[in-house]
Amino acid sequence: MKLAEALALRADAARRVEQLRARVVSSARYQEGEEPAENAGSLLAEAGEVLDELEGLIRRINRTNAHVVIDGGGTLTDALARRDVLRLRHSVITDAADAAAGRDRHGGVRQLRSELRMLATLPVGELRAQADVLAREIRETDVLIQRSNWEVDLLD
Repeated sequence: MKLAEALALRADAARRVEQLRARVVSSARYQEGEEPAENAGSLLAEAGEVLDELEGLIRRINRTNAHVVIDGGGTLTDALARRDVLRLRHSVITDAADAAAGRDRHGGVRQLRSELRMLATLPVGELRAQADVLAREIRETDVLIQRSNWEVDLLD
């Protein structure tokens, strides 16, 4: 099985657990004189089985990510950490540029009731250029990760 297939199975298992959780919660109590819609005990047991499968998948995925060396010499885990930090860095830089430009998170211009001019403390143009470079690095790292996911076999 390829790593990408295991990642898809992990996502499916996580969704299944959430669905089972909702069904257990809705069937955990019922009104006297009526029957519950589903057997909460059997749903809970099924959730336990899916969670066991999920744990096995996560262990194998993590083992594979830590073992596989990809382009650039690092492991897949290193690339995942790099992508996560690049995304956070991009978000910080973009938010800083937006704030310096006088825009809030929703894209609107702030309307102040003051006659005083508001001045930027940060160079908006430079921040936007940094954000563009970071966005490119994120895309390149993500492509590398995705390619590896489809080329690498899942470890036992």
